[in-house]
Amino acid sequence: MESAAVRQRPRVEGGREEEILDATVAVVAELGYDRLTMDAVATAAKASKATLYRRWSTKADLVVDAISRAKGCPLPEDVDTGSLRGDLVSMSCGNGGFTDEMPMSVIAGLVTALHRDPDLQKAFQERFLAPRMQVTRKVYERAVGRGEIGPGVDVELLSVTLPALIVHHAYILGVPPTDDLILRVIDNVILPAARGSQTS
Repeated sequence: MESAAVRQRPRVEGGREEEILDATVAVVAELGYDRLTMDAVATAAKASKATLYRRWSTKADLVVDAISRAKGCPLPEDVDTGSLRGDLVSMSCGNGGFTDEMPMSVIAGLVTALHRDPDLQKAFQERFLAPRMQVTRKVYERAVGRGEIGPGVDVELLSVTLPALIVHHAYILGVPPTDDLILRVIDNVILPAARGSQTS
């Protein structure tokens, strides 16, 4: 009941809501989730704190709404290029992909808080991750249909391997994502694993 009530909160009029969401994304990227406050977002968006609370009852609610919908973190397009490699390159290197500075800096601002804040984690998984995983799932399902993925290959595990390796490089090794790194992972890890025991 409570989540339904949150979804039914009145929207901010005109283009102000988008401006607030974009300001939120920028503040998360700059300060991280833990240091973000409604006051900081209100200042960045040139809005009143009361306006924010009328629309978003919690910081987690505002942040997840912002990163899910604001133009700084677009949902990768479901582009069918005709091959698994083409689809992965298009999704990963294009707008909203791993080389887009804003999404990666935003995720960096959230990564530690996701482990400590169950409300943020739940909202992030349902409203940010789930739609992106659905796009990725379609890419791999098409690849299965085209015969690009061998029998017995764990498609679910394979589908999370590319983002896992990029995130590891970015946040554990401190290596910024580049087109070259993404292509290396696709060509040397994903595609060979997709073929499985098939002969090429």
